[in-house]
Order: sequence, then structure tokens, then C-alpha cells
Amino acid sequence: MTSPEVYRVRAQALSDYEVAFVDDILDPAGSDLLRCGNRTEFRSRRRIAVLDENVNALHGSRIREYFERHGLECQYVVLPAGEPAKVMDTVLAVVAEFDRFGLDRRREPVITFGGGALLDLVGVATSMYRRGVPHVRVPTTLLGQVDAAIGAKTAVNHGAYKNRLGTFQQPAGVLIDRRFLATLDERHLRNGMAEIVKLAVVRDEQLFELLEEYGELLIEEKFQGSSPTGDRVARLVLQRAVHGMLAELEPNLWEHDLDRLVDFGHSVGPALEMRARGDLLHGESVAVDIALFTTLAAGRGLLADKAERRILDLLERLALPTGHDLLDDELLRRAMADTVRHRDGRQRLPVPVGIGTAVFLNDVSEEELRRAVRQRRCEAVPT
Repeated sequence: MTSPEVYRVRAQALSDYEVAFVDDILDPAGSDLLRCGNRTEFRSRRRIAVLDENVNALHGSRIREYFERHGLECQYVVLPAGEPAKVMDTVLAVVAEFDRFGLDRRREPVITFGGGALLDLVGVATSMYRRGVPHVRVPTTLLGQVDAAIGAKTAVNHGAYKNRLGTFQQPAGVLIDRRFLATLDERHLRNGMAEIVKLAVVRDEQLFELLEEYGELLIEEKFQGSSPTGDRVARLVLQRAVHGMLAELEPNLWEHDLDRLVDFGHSVGPALEMRARGDLLHGESVAVDIALFTTLAAGRGLLADKAERRILDLLERLALPTGHDLLDDELLRRAMADTVRHRDGRQRLPVPVGIGTAVFLNDVSEEELRRAVRQRRCEAVPT
């Protein structure tokens, strides 16, 4: 009896997209929005633009004027803002708009203007529709610009879990314009700063020092460069943050290696964010997670007391939380169990061992976590 034939299939997914900083992307003289994501020989004059309701109120008129000025037929889809809308029902509503428009599979990129939640859910829709249509991301929040927009992951929340349903899909392009940050309120600016702090703590000491010296100025000036110093530092901080994220993501875009420094701040933070039901923004939950595992690292003797104090002081100066009453034993158990499942059976917890350097732990006990939580609760300003 002969053995059945076996066929082996090997293929590699090509990753090739640009993340570009653009000054005033809606300037009618600019062409970045026209060209981005439209790489085929036969260029279409049709687009779908997806905006959240806040972006529509603040920037909708200029977005429409831009496309009208350049003679593009554009369908506008306006969605609710924030995490509550980041669910599969909204994805299906977006897909229905694609069908209504008669979206071409390759030549008519979907352009999303919004924060991380909107970029995520439209990313899911574009990855699923006809097995993938081009998606141009124009992040309008600080968190979106330094984190959510620039990688290949897309996801929506499901049940009690954050980002439980998702796909990998590289964007057709990412266009970052810090002018959008001028309309953010202070809380959302600080929310985005948490993701920059995360990166600085585990891989970029120079970025950390910039935040220590100029973080409050950046928030005061909303990254707009109202002063010469503010302008120089705003550009440098954004560039280092994006460069650092891409340096971590590019060699591991599809997460074949699950030891990921960018998971710092995202071990118990997602569960805390979902339990808080909107009372905590994503970056605020990241800040609590950063503080918790910084304290844990110091408790093990992996991080010097001075470095621990610098990290916690920076979070506090940026008015980010370093503890929360909802972080109880039950949430810790559930969050860590889910983290282990997500990271293929190991904890893979990134913790700082200095400013700009980190290691991964796989042997953190429940009691060790509880001690760190108690310490944070004693020292943190009540939330």
C-alpha cells in the first residue's frame, strides 16, 4: 500500500507601506491624500472616507472641501466615537456602506480619519471585505499617531474582552499630521502620552529624558510648536516614538515571536480598561499597568529605586494614574490567565530593569502581583 502524496505550500506575505509625517494634510495644494494607497496603474477618482462624529464636527468641512477641490467622488461614513462603538455590529455597518458605494477591490482606498478605536474597527472591515481592500489611516489623536495607526493589527472588542476579534492587515499607508492634535482636549493628550512613556521606559532612554524635561510643555502646546523649543521637541518626540514602535514591529509584524517589548503596559491593563467601562481611557489603563510592573520589578531588585521613582514621577507629572481600586484579586487572576493564553502558555511579562531597557518574566506569582498592587494603592493618588 503506497503512502498518500503530501504537498507542502510555502508563501511569504510581503509587507510594504509607508508611515509619513505631513504638515497640514488638508491643504488643498497637497497631494498626499490623493496618492496614498492608490498604487494601481488605473487610478480611481472615487474614495470612501470614514470619520468618527468628533472628527466630523471638528474637521469634516475641511475634509470635504479637500476632496471636492480635487474632483474626487467621495462617500462619507460618520460613526460614533470611542470604545463602545468598537464592536462587530459597527464593522458590519461599515461593510454595508462599502457595498452601497460599490467599492472597487484595489483602486479605491478607504481613508479613515479618527482615533485608535475607529482605525481598529475600520481596519477589521477593510481586512474582511473581499478578503482585503486598501486602507489609508489618518490618525487624529496622539495615541493613534504613535501606536494604533502604524502597525498591522486590527481588532474589535467582544463581550468582556478588549480586541478579542481581529486580523492582521498592513495599511496601504499612514499619514501623520500633528495639526489634528490642536483640537484634542488635555485628557486625550495625556492618554496618548502613556503610550510614549511605555516605549521610552523599555527601549529609549533619550526619549524618556525628553519627556521628563519637556512633557508638560508638549501637553501645554498640544504638540503644535508654539515656541521654538516646543516645535523642536514635538517633532523629535513624535519621530522617536514612531521610529521606536516601527523598529519593534517591523521584524515581527505578524507576531511570530511573542516576547514583545510593546506589550509593556498591556498585561493587566486591557482587563482593567474593560471593567472600568469607559471611566478609564486606554492610555490611562496602560499607565496603571506600567506603574504596577515597574513596582514589581523594583520589588524583585531588578530595577533600582531611583529608576523606579523616575518612572512613577513621570507618570504623575503627566497626570496619569499609577493605581486603581478596580485592580482587585479577581481581576488580576482573570487578566493574567488571559494574558498567558494570548502569549501561548507563558507570561512573557516585559518589565524595566533600567531606563530604556527591559527583560521578560515568566514566573510572577499571584502573591507578588498582589503585593505590587497594594503598594501602588497605598502610594497612588485616589482615582
